[in-house]
Amino acid sequence: MQTIDLTGHFLIAMPNMADERFSRTLTYICEHNEEGALGVIVNRPIDMNMADLYTQLNVPLTHPDIANNPLYFGGPVDAGRGFVLHQPVGDWQSTLAVHDGVGLTTSKDVLEAWAEGHGPDKIMVSLGYAGWDAGQLENEMAQNAWLSVAADTHVLFDLPADERLLAAMRLLGVDFANLSEEAGHA
Repeated sequence: MQTIDLTGHFLIAMPNMADERFSRTLTYICEHNEEGALGVIVNRPIDMNMADLYTQLNVPLTHPDIANNPLYFGGPVDAGRGFVLHQPVGDWQSTLAVHDGVGLTTSKDVLEAWAEGHGPDKIMVSLGYAGWDAGQLENEMAQNAWLSVAADTHVLFDLPADERLLAAMRLLGVDFANLSEEAGHA
């Protein structure tokens, strides 16, 4: 199987996606290597906002205009843990530099700084992540479960969640309504 690196790409779930957790999702791939892949679903807000999160973390929220920002279902793996996508990467305790100045942080210090108004310029917080074992994502791609396109940080951070999937499709020049549920190979 051909080796690919989808780090810094979006995965667009095809209409035939059987797993409801991933149906109609847009996933941002944060790491993809020979050991597997890690991504965060970026278009599934949950019924929890930043004010709720800061209350649970017992962190004072002194930057009130972020209180209503939604949290996201990032994927089914480690769903009780927070994963913070942000730009710029910065210098936080536990950060993976992804691509185009985007970082993925799992340490609380980035949230504390953001609560005080001096964290990253752009931020998106999810609970959980999507993970694939070695070769699993490549196999799913070969089975036409996903489309991929280089990620655009405007889509990732600036658009409302309900517009992100269609915007990523437009990056490919494809209309989601024209996709077939039947897989095919040329």
